[in-house]
Amino acid sequence: MKILVINAGSSSVKLTLYNTPDNTALASGQVERIGLDGTRLHYANLRGDNVNRAITLEDTTAAIGELTSLLVEKRIGVIPSTRDISAIGHRVVHGGEKMTAPTLITEPVKKIILDCFKLAPLHNPPNMAGIRACEAHFPGVPQVAVFDTAFHTTLPDYAYVYGLPYPLYQEDKIRRYGFHGTSHQYVSQTAAASLNQPLAAIRLITCHLGNGCSITAVKEGRSIDTSMGFTPLEGLIMGTRCGDLDPAIVFYLMEHKRLDVEQINQLLNKQSGLLGLAGIGSNDLRDILNAKNEGHQQAELAVNAFIYRIKKYIGAYTAAMGGLDVIVFTAGIGENSAEVRHMVCAGLEGIGIRLDHQKNAAANGKCRQIQHDRSRVKIMVVPTDEERAIAAQTLDVIGSKRPAEPKPGSPQNGNDS
Repeated sequence: MKILVINAGSSSVKLTLYNTPDNTALASGQVERIGLDGTRLHYANLRGDNVNRAITLEDTTAAIGELTSLLVEKRIGVIPSTRDISAIGHRVVHGGEKMTAPTLITEPVKKIILDCFKLAPLHNPPNMAGIRACEAHFPGVPQVAVFDTAFHTTLPDYAYVYGLPYPLYQEDKIRRYGFHGTSHQYVSQTAAASLNQPLAAIRLITCHLGNGCSITAVKEGRSIDTSMGFTPLEGLIMGTRCGDLDPAIVFYLMEHKRLDVEQINQLLNKQSGLLGLAGIGSNDLRDILNAKNEGHQQAELAVNAFIYRIKKYIGAYTAAMGGLDVIVFTAGIGENSAEVRHMVCAGLEGIGIRLDHQKNAAANGKCRQIQHDRSRVKIMVVPTDEERAIAAQTLDVIGSKRPAEPKPGSPQNGNDS
């Protein structure tokens, strides 16, 4: 059975075709800068064929059509016809409170996704564009929505509520939602399987560290707290996002810097984080670490602040769970930077975290343990694979032939990695 996974963004579309149930990736492709100057298409299949070319495309529907044509192209295609595709899985960022699991995309489900536009205005609209594009290109093929927020719908109310007048939650659904849920769920399940332990029997902290960063506390197999909040801006210092911030800073910026709403939005989301702190013109942590190691003091400050924020969340979530059994590092930085893992773990011996430096430095791209023999907490590097997880969850949903049941009593509209 062939399952197509779509991740549609505001100016890009990623596509991967899987053969299930073994979940082998047959081909993948991406179109970047859709509708902008410099649009490019990338495609590769499991035989090693590659396409990388400039292209002119106006919208998501055209991009998906172009990528799909390569899947069936005689020389570099991997299937004889699009009729071989049995189902399509979509990454959808926001499902509000109602969508607690992957689900068949029906008209009521599309309404929920539309209702969440106000909560995820940069993400849900292009996600919906991807769904509608696939309806046009693959009529009659079942589609499944896999929600970034779904894994975090198990947060207890005292963890997701903000200290605001309660009607703002009741009427406007202002609360912590959390994001990167598909990744946090995937790596926690993979870690437990690697340890040959039931997920429900271990307490994990999963650290998704990339350009966007988030940390989740997983207890008894459920997300009980997570660092991103009402939007992906809250929490850790990230590539260009500020993370946790005193809200009164916004008032200061409005009054004394005369910034309007859009300027503040750009400042906090696009100009802050590692980019804003390091002052080297790059938000790539590799560049910032190089600058730090060459004596650039501002870059060193950025790295120290980035690491310190991660340590604080690890300590807080260890307390929230009453202890810690496993810490997981994943995503681009978490998987690939031994230096970051070393800095995060340094000084945490008091809560049972002790790194083995030789194991930490020995990268192999696989799920592995890197703790010292005397470490009470297991330290793991687990490569994330959100597309593969979406394919597996899509297969589960279409196998059941039933849409997931929405959470009873949840409001219809709920609004982000």
